[in-house]
Amino acid sequence: MTELKWAASTAVIAALACAGPALAQETGGATVEAIIVTAQKREQNLQDVPIVVNVVSGQQLQDAGVRDVKDLQVLTPGLSVTSSTGGAQTSIRIRGVGTIGDNPGLESSVGTVIDGVYRARSGVAFGDLGELERIEVLKGPQGTVFGKNTSAGVINVITKAPEFDFGADAEFVAGNYDHLAASASVTGPITDTLAGRIFAARRVRDGFYDVRNGEGPSTQKDNDDQDVSTVRGQLLWLPTDALSLRFLADYTKREEHCCLNTITVPGPTAPIVDALATDEGLMRPADPFRRIAYANRESNQDIEDMGVSLQIDWDMSDEVTVTSITAWRDWENFQANDIDFSSADIWYRPDDGRTFSKFETFSQELRVAGRSGPLDWMIGGYYSDEQLDSSAFTAFGLDYETYFGLLLSGGASPTAVSSLTGLPFGTNFIPGQGSYDTYDHSNTGWAIFTNNTWHVTDALEVTFGLRYTDDTKKVFSQYRNTAPGNACAAAIARPIPAAARAAICAPTGDPAFNNVDTRQKRTEDRLGGTVKVSYRLSPELMTYVSYASSHKSGGFNLDRARFAPGQINTDTSFPAETVESYEAGFKSNLAGNSLMLNAAAFDQTFKHFQLNTYTGISFVVASVPKVTSKGVDLDLVYRTPFEGLTLTGGVTYAVTQFGDFVPGPGIGPRLPTSRVSYAPLWSASWSAAYEKPLGQDFKLRASLSGRYTSSYNTGSNLDPLKRQRPMTIWNGRIGIGPEDERWMLEAWAQNLTDVNYYQVVVDQPLQSGTFAAFLGSPRTVGATLRVKFN
Repeated sequence: MTELKWAASTAVIAALACAGPALAQETGGATVEAIIVTAQKREQNLQDVPIVVNVVSGQQLQDAGVRDVKDLQVLTPGLSVTSSTGGAQTSIRIRGVGTIGDNPGLESSVGTVIDGVYRARSGVAFGDLGELERIEVLKGPQGTVFGKNTSAGVINVITKAPEFDFGADAEFVAGNYDHLAASASVTGPITDTLAGRIFAARRVRDGFYDVRNGEGPSTQKDNDDQDVSTVRGQLLWLPTDALSLRFLADYTKREEHCCLNTITVPGPTAPIVDALATDEGLMRPADPFRRIAYANRESNQDIEDMGVSLQIDWDMSDEVTVTSITAWRDWENFQANDIDFSSADIWYRPDDGRTFSKFETFSQELRVAGRSGPLDWMIGGYYSDEQLDSSAFTAFGLDYETYFGLLLSGGASPTAVSSLTGLPFGTNFIPGQGSYDTYDHSNTGWAIFTNNTWHVTDALEVTFGLRYTDDTKKVFSQYRNTAPGNACAAAIARPIPAAARAAICAPTGDPAFNNVDTRQKRTEDRLGGTVKVSYRLSPELMTYVSYASSHKSGGFNLDRARFAPGQINTDTSFPAETVESYEAGFKSNLAGNSLMLNAAAFDQTFKHFQLNTYTGISFVVASVPKVTSKGVDLDLVYRTPFEGLTLTGGVTYAVTQFGDFVPGPGIGPRLPTSRVSYAPLWSASWSAAYEKPLGQDFKLRASLSGRYTSSYNTGSNLDPLKRQRPMTIWNGRIGIGPEDERWMLEAWAQNLTDVNYYQVVVDQPLQSGTFAAFLGSPRTVGATLRVKFN
């Protein structure tokens, strides 16, 4: 009830978040200008689109300090973006529904599209977005025009296009944690019909964690730093009035130390870890927000992301337009991790190039859209070819055998593993050896689709769409143990306690995976679609109801799977996740068009929900029979009577929970009828922007934005120790400059009140009973200087 009162009062004062439209001043008072979106692959006024769409303008993104998709959640209620062991392991959720991103075999429930090009995974889309025109967040399944893997929603990013008027911008940033950044862009004409735009940026920052290395060999003293370079170039060619060609190319490089966690609950294994380390091993008692991490091995990520695309728009006539988008992208991430997250040398992935993920994708979309009498029609086709190469080498550290010896003997004998297996000490788990698995995964898909709006009368519209999708996935898996799993083989053969056998026979040392190759293939074809009926009761009020069905493709778990120690499971496939959604809502312009207020009620049912769970030793993918998400979205934009003050906001109330079922393998016993992880009942976002003239030549611009979420669990198994409490995050910015904005000096703060919160709480690998968290960013402050040349 307290949360309900908080959210209700927040809505009343318009301290919520969603849209950032252009704003206009008209005779008779301040009004909200029309917001143009492309949520249905054609330009429309937001208030005419029967879909829940949160639109964030470039100005709002700048005010809130949004650089990537993760930053976007401060402006979008119901959106959650989290990362764990690296930027590539990023998960996006809408209304509590999404996919844990640590397993590349699972596609994203929330699709990310940048300038019309779909990104293969959430982590692939995690990077500096450059100069932004706007971002549209479409909530609910979008299975017709955004038909690939969008069972929960779409983030549609539109960057700034080249202009035929010359313009140049530069930005310089300095902040705490030695944050330094510089970016510059130039746009303008090359010829009468050709314009260009180029953007380049470099951002560096020290880490948020101090690291203790024990005896090494790592000497990294901080973690979660930033070192990113980006360049984006565009050409816009208008050879005729009817033909437009836009070519885009981009390249991003990230070389960072990421990402360590900190202990939240030290379990019974903690004293053993301490005994093995030359320092304390891990922090006891737990104090995670001191941001002291422990790692004797390096934790690095090196990401390269590049791509090109060509969009062609041809007006065949006044009524018919053809659009083609051709794209190629290449993304790769090489990673090293201290995966026991302690300064004892137990388990790690070395920085030797053997742990990586690579995506290479080619896509082609072709659409023909037009108008015939009362019908706006569109038909199209889509083709994609995705190649994923993934590899993981997980090595035993110098302390691995000793650790398990102490663990199995209650701390009495470091050689207990030898006593159980009969093998000499030091030969059970050879340091520097371990599991080395590679996956050659391909996905070829095509689709045909149509989306049409019938203007039955001036007030009544019916939108109907269909999409048929055909996908074929193949994976060639090679499992290797660089040293045979002799300890596990002996433990299986000898009469030892089952608990000891399970500890010795972790999947990474199981001889069932010695030199095993498997091939798998799955094909699926799906028909999805939507029907929406909207009725405009007056120029100020439109109402609508809608039905939509969509899916997220099935796939393969890219990790070791088995029935029991010594028994490999060669079938790692899981089925497609499907969804049916019903919505009813309204869109309104009130108070003389100074207030835009939109609301919708939704009811979504997911079947075969793809649940990815880390057990502390491996990832397990399970198919949950049913998940439902029901609730209400509310958003508004208000040009207040106070000159220069604009409020925007939004609230999402969502009950997202598992159905009643009997848990199978890989599904925790707490899940049936419980709320899904990362699914707060209430979430709200808000922003306020204020501009005021200072004298005749200068102006002040200030903004304040924030996000609230009620409590939720961060764990796939819903362990109570993984709960995140209710939290409110504030961002603020204030600047001064001349009226023509040829320069602007700003002071800013992200997480203004320095709120401590968890992104993810996990079972610490190999340490039963110990929990640790990947933390949200602390308060960062700084100053920005912007300059413009026109």
